[in-house]
Amino acid sequence: MRRLRILEAAAGEAVEAAGWYEIQRPGLGTDFEQAIDAALDLLQEDILPLSPMTGVAGRRGAKRLGLRRFPYDIIVRQVGDEIVVIAFAHQSRRPGYWRDR
Repeated sequence: MRRLRILEAAAGEAVEAAGWYEIQRPGLGTDFEQAIDAALDLLQEDILPLSPMTGVAGRRGAKRLGLRRFPYDIIVRQVGDEIVVIAFAHQSRRPGYWRDR
């Protein structure tokens, strides 16, 4: 099992998105959190291949795992023996805002 570290800014994004979903429909925020947890488990277990990012981010080693039910990508980089979650990024809002992390 790989070590996983989530940047504070990324954790804040997940909490904010879950809150927004919960306001839209009670229980949907919990569903979002469960989707995040399941995806993080897959990252730790190294079960799924990750999609490389394009451009500068890809050259720096950034990869992504898309959530099935929600329009979010989990953006990660491998640093040594750990996977660092850089962002929980909405797929169509502010593309690339996380690149300086």
